[in-house]
Order: sequence, then structure tokens, then C-alpha cells
Amino acid sequence: MKSAGVCILLWLCATSLWAPAQDSETAAKSKIAALEQLWNQAYKSGDTKALNSILDDGIVLVNDDGSVQTKAEFLASVKTSNPQPTAQQQQVEPESLAVHVYGNVAIATGVMRVKGVENGKPYTRRERFVDTWMFKRGSWVCIGTDATPVVH
Repeated sequence: MKSAGVCILLWLCATSLWAPAQDSETAAKSKIAALEQLWNQAYKSGDTKALNSILDDGIVLVNDDGSVQTKAEFLASVKTSNPQPTAQQQQVEPESLAVHVYGNVAIATGVMRVKGVENGKPYTRRERFVDTWMFKRGSWVCIGTDATPVVH
């Protein structure tokens, strides 16, 4: 009987330790999903202040053509006061999103549909993305992103 009591006590301790971790992971997943949505909205509207707040200063941005940008280069490219004359994205809509949390790091993966105009011609394409987020100084920031065209 004593061993049954010990087993029950161990089970209660284990589940009470697991529950806060599960709640924390669920909260982190929700926060990252909201930040992904904020990123899309801020990008479409050219809100560099919002983008600046969620992108780490050392972020590595790998574009769908394989080019790499710094945070400063990326923010300069989305400013509405100085739009790029050859390319304009009019719509960025996520088709899917999955978030995996590993302590203070989260990986967001999914597919997005991008519509725009490039060299005067409209385009629609799908891109698979991987965004890496880190919890730093009390908030989540994106430290790396990669986009790859979906060709099939």
C-alpha cells in the first residue's frame, strides 16, 4: 500500500511539473503565430517600426532568390516612402503555419502565397518559409528567416 501511495505522489508531482511547461509552450506558440501575422501585415503596409520591433538586429534574411539581407537592408526595402520600382508585393497570405518550441527558441514553418507586380508584370507564387524566433530580453524576436519557392 505504501508503494502505491509513493507512485501516486510521484505521478502527481510529474503532472504538476509538466502542466506549467505545456501552458508555457502553448502560450509561446500563440505568441509566435501572432507575431507571424504581425510581420505579414506590417510588411504589406510598409510599417518599418513594427518590423523593427520584431526583428533582431543580427537577423539573417534569406530571400526566395537566394540573396541575403541584413535587417537594415530589409527595412530599407519595405519603406513605403521609397518603394522599389521593379517589385511590389500586394498580398502575403499564409496558407499554413506550424510552430515548434524548444525552450527559448521557436521555429515557425509554413507556406505563404505571395501576389505582386515585378517589372510591370503581375505574379502569384507560393513560398515555403522557416522563421527562427528567440526569446530575448523579455520578448520574442526573429533571428533568422528563409523563403524557398514552391515549384510543384
